[in-house]
Amino acid sequence: MEYDSKTDDNVLAHAGSPDVVLKHEVAPSHTNAAVWDNRQTYGPAGFRGLLSSPYVALCAAFSAIGGLLFGYDQGVVSIILVMPQFLDYVPRISNDASGSGFWKGLLTAMIELGALLGAFNMGWVADKWSRKYGIVSAVVIFTIGSAIQTAAVDYASLIVGRLVGGIGIGMLSMVAPLYISEISPPEIRGTLLVLEELSIVFGIVVAYWITYGTREIAGDWSFRLPFLLQILPGVVLGIGILWLPFSPRWLAMKGRDQEALKSLGTLRQQPESDSRVIQEWYDIRAEATFQKEVSLEHHPLLHATESKTNSIKLEMASFADCFKRGCWRRTMVGMGLMFFQQLVGINALIYYSNSLFELMGQGYETRLILSGVLNVLQLVGVLTSLYTMDKVGRKPLLLIGSVMMCISHLIIAVLVGLFDESWSSHRVEGWVGVAFLFAYMIAFGASWGPVPWAMPSEVFPTSLRAKGVALSTCSNWFFNFIVGLITPPMVQNTGFGAFAFFAVFCFLSFVWTWFFVPETKGRTLEQMDNVFKDVSSEAEEERKKRIEMEIMGSEGIQVTV
Repeated sequence: MEYDSKTDDNVLAHAGSPDVVLKHEVAPSHTNAAVWDNRQTYGPAGFRGLLSSPYVALCAAFSAIGGLLFGYDQGVVSIILVMPQFLDYVPRISNDASGSGFWKGLLTAMIELGALLGAFNMGWVADKWSRKYGIVSAVVIFTIGSAIQTAAVDYASLIVGRLVGGIGIGMLSMVAPLYISEISPPEIRGTLLVLEELSIVFGIVVAYWITYGTREIAGDWSFRLPFLLQILPGVVLGIGILWLPFSPRWLAMKGRDQEALKSLGTLRQQPESDSRVIQEWYDIRAEATFQKEVSLEHHPLLHATESKTNSIKLEMASFADCFKRGCWRRTMVGMGLMFFQQLVGINALIYYSNSLFELMGQGYETRLILSGVLNVLQLVGVLTSLYTMDKVGRKPLLLIGSVMMCISHLIIAVLVGLFDESWSSHRVEGWVGVAFLFAYMIAFGASWGPVPWAMPSEVFPTSLRAKGVALSTCSNWFFNFIVGLITPPMVQNTGFGAFAFFAVFCFLSFVWTWFFVPETKGRTLEQMDNVFKDVSSEAEEERKKRIEMEIMGSEGIQVTV
């Protein structure tokens, strides 16, 4: 798409001026992909591009604090579950208690169950009240849950607190990547979406070492203080997000077009007359209008009358649309990525790393330190993806990660199977197992950690993006719940079998990625139809171009085809 102006390309007259001429030289058989392949960018791709878009990078980093809250909870639980003070306070999860594996797994998994509920419901909240206010509501719920955990008097109240806190975390885990994807320029979107995983892992590391220190406190404040401290970043996020701009794509979806242009100019730190801003603005509006027309055609009766009942039915119909033609492949990719992210074993290692290191013959203090190092190595892996996500691409990272993780799990399974009863005379083999756990963690952090949080926010069309991301995030939390529940008894009863189990899923993740996951690197959100090839008819492509031209024509812009 070319802008024909008597002035410089970057000084296009404001939309609505009759003096503006848009020269649309695209043959009817071409798609919007051809247009966007020649578009102007806001800067270089990848990590270097952050220097060209510092404001949007700051907005993305701040909204990613939601990931820190999730990670913090994971890191807290890792040590608290083996803390003597906590075991004295909640004796039913101590190793010598009957059914301790189940009760420990339930305590860990309750936050995932709550997060499943939160992520599912955030879809309509984010669409109705905005991504920004959705974050505020999630923080309020998370704070209430954290307060209940801090003041818990028994196992039951602790379960309730983790359930409520989990609802808030699930809401944040869905809406933060959604907001980041919708405010980001395409050339650095992958890098910015890595911030969500980076924030999660940073939260794990911080919480782990805080809890490592508080374990020396006598009495129950050894575990209450870490629960209390997690409220602070939540409050900072809930208040600070009010000063960030609304998502321009949400504003366009709501018909607030001039506000969308203003938000886009603010995010890009460019004047609203900048040709790149105008170009992106029209494309966003055309996509939003197209999706509204499609929804009206699919659900005319629900749109005919405004009522609370019809609104609820329309929300449910929108979720169903994610599984229909034009979107089902995207839903499969989003939910599948989150499924495999959990079934390759990452949270089993984070939650129960102490138990796994014990399988390899390590002492108590050594196990605690090694678990902390394990989390730091995951952070190192994620840091590499800040560069590789938009340079190497999503799919190659997933394939390489699957191979490395599968090899690591298989070697550990063999070592545990051979030497589980005689680690004292096989110390070298024990440390080899530790080394491959470290290798696994780096590989995961560089691949299956950040990519599944990035891609679901990229692939869905505007009208279904919140619903699609909600379904994908629900997949994450559901299987996170399952893994948290089954890992303690699996480790206790099978030993090496836990690693063999996760190795199988690492292999399956490679096969599935090879055949079903497309590459989205460098593509705009509005260009995903061409990536997935699920809107294949020429008529629908022409319809999108017709809508864009009608929008321009209605504002006095002369369009030449």
